[in-house]
Amino acid sequence: MILFQLKCEHDHEFEGWFKDGATYDAQAASGDLSCPVCGTSSVGKALMAPRLRTSRQKEEAAEKQRQKAVADATKAAIAEIRKQVETNCEHVGNKFAEEARKIHYGEAEKRGIYGQASLKETAELVDEGIDVHALPWDDETKKN
Repeated sequence: MILFQLKCEHDHEFEGWFKDGATYDAQAASGDLSCPVCGTSSVGKALMAPRLRTSRQKEEAAEKQRQKAVADATKAAIAEIRKQVETNCEHVGNKFAEEARKIHYGEAEKRGIYGQASLKETAELVDEGIDVHALPWDDETKKN
């Protein structure tokens, strides 16, 4: 698609979208174009400025690029955290709250663990002074 600024013999200016330049030429030659203001079919191309990217558009594009870079870096950092946790800690599944209490109160060997806990269980652990952290795990696994 191409946009042309058009002008009739009475100096009314308007825009017209065309498939390509040849389509405009064919419609203009056949008299199919008319001014939406006065209806005359004596229509031609008007001078038009090229669409240049403004500094605001450049700033917006740069901001979008920056946001994407931050999102990509965050995703990479989360993947690294996950890798470290899975490598160095024991997965205890749904028994996370129970096992965290045992470790805290000295009933089980001290070690790093990860698994699932409900919001209520997590709040109770925090209230008991047990140091726990929610991790931004990948949605596919739902392991946190």
